[in-house]
Amino acid sequence: MENNKFSPQQQEVLNSILNMTSSFHEKDIEGVMSSYERNAVIVFEPEKPVYENSAVREGFYGFFKLNPKFEYSGHEVFVNGDLAIHFAPWTMTGKATDGTHVEQSGLSVAVLRKQKDGRWLMVFDNPFGHHLLDRQ
Repeated sequence: MENNKFSPQQQEVLNSILNMTSSFHEKDIEGVMSSYERNAVIVFEPEKPVYENSAVREGFYGFFKLNPKFEYSGHEVFVNGDLAIHFAPWTMTGKATDGTHVEQSGLSVAVLRKQKDGRWLMVFDNPFGHHLLDRQ
């Protein structure tokens, strides 16, 4: 599904994802955290979900150290009432603190819920949606 074929509602969901990514690139922790519901589940490593707010912040700060840049190769967004799901293949490049080049890729799967104020916030964020395929 190409972005130009998105409905206005799908575009709102995508914009929420892109705004979070922009905040992430800027190392704006408050901007990143404002993209999630208070009790969101985030997967920083396959099969290891993080629920607690301070652990979520710590996870993002850890990634900030890499000066990561994410690029998406496409987006799919499906909306059903006040729930949405977003799929996107991604590539991340960065540098470890010792100068080592880091590159990862995967499939992001995020579930969002429309809030009473109209914003779409993430409830589940799993950038490692591909890991089960990698085990085959």
